[in-house]
Amino acid sequence: MANNVVHFAIHADDIARAQRFYEAVFGWRFEAWGPPGFFRIHTGTPDDPGIEGALHERLEPLHGTGMRGFECTVSVDDVAEVRERVLANGGTIVYDEVEIPTVGTLVQFLDTEGNVCGAMKYVSS
Repeated sequence: MANNVVHFAIHADDIARAQRFYEAVFGWRFEAWGPPGFFRIHTGTPDDPGIEGALHERLEPLHGTGMRGFECTVSVDDVAEVRERVLANGGTIVYDEVEIPTVGTLVQFLDTEGNVCGAMKYVSS
């Protein structure tokens, strides 16, 4: 068994705000599913579905030990373009276009809910 990651969850204080942010930055699609305020996240296309996720309300406040429900790196074609979309949609840059030798260029940011996320233009292999 490969033990691949097959699902992620984003915890948010404001579901609609988080949904608008990820739609604008990465073009992800959201589908209401299950209990109220719970959405499936579709990150890819029908031909290349990518990993599936969920967006739902944060279960405990984001004070001190509150759950920061999302930290991953998204593979992108243009880090600078994603950086601009992050800023235009209420995100905050943490690390700005950091070059990681033999890996690629990373921009790390906080989304509108205070969660850490990265966007990486990987070096072609």
